Amino acid sequence: MSVARVTELSCSSSESFEAAIREGIDRANQTLRQVRSAWIKEQRVNIGRDGALEFQVNVLLTFVLEDQG
Repeated sequence: MSVARVTELSCSSSESFEAAIREGIDRANQTLRQVRSAWIKEQRVNIGRDGALEFQVNVLLTFVLEDQG
């Protein structure tokens, strides 16, 4: 039997939604073990005064908790 936890991340990139997602997952893998899935909850584009775009995603990550025994 395994127990999993879901945590939400907010990630952004000036390149694309995909780049924001990859950056968030890569960062999560530095801290969390056994990351199993990602669900994209929300996407949005922020537009700066100079017209620059920032792609932002909210990602729900599922990871398996380690056994305590």
